[in-house]
Amino acid sequence: MEALRQRVLREGRHLGKGIIKVDSFINHQVDAALMVEAGRELGRRFAASAPDKILTAEISGIAPAVCTGLALGLPIVYARKSRPITMPDPVYRRTAPSHTKGKSVELLVSPEVLKAGERVLIVDDFLASGRTILALVGLVEDAGAVLVGIGAVIEKRFEGGRQELASLDVPIEALVVIERVEGERMILAPDN
Repeated sequence: MEALRQRVLREGRHLGKGIIKVDSFINHQVDAALMVEAGRELGRRFAASAPDKILTAEISGIAPAVCTGLALGLPIVYARKSRPITMPDPVYRRTAPSHTKGKSVELLVSPEVLKAGERVLIVDDFLASGRTILALVGLVEDAGAVLVGIGAVIEKRFEGGRQELASLDVPIEALVVIERVEGERMILAPDN
């Protein structure tokens, strides 16, 4: 996705400690047209996996997940970080570190929306260390659902998340891969 690559290079900022700021088009302000294009591409890459549902983490994963859901005609479930009074007990609950918040956060999903046997595609904004995605995988397992793939808008390959997820034996796709950072400069992998 050349448009996404150019936005990462032009507007993305490395803030140090592996934190990549893409607030102008993904994480705070969302470029809807770009996310629709990203969703179409993720949908194309995962159509053969035949998912029934898409799972993501609140909040930055919602835009790419919704756009992928639109492309595939699927519902989206997002793991919430706090339990609303409308969510029944018990809930599926996992903990994941938040790189940008500097602490762990809870991820909660109701058994009403994630069920045994469903084929689940995980979509998130970033694939970094893999720990947030592993928490989402844990929610899939807790529900007795079947993981069929993992998609990310941006992968920070230098954080090793793909290796952490390799044993899951499902397709893993990222639209843009940041191989490494050199100071403030991001070095991207060739277009995949």
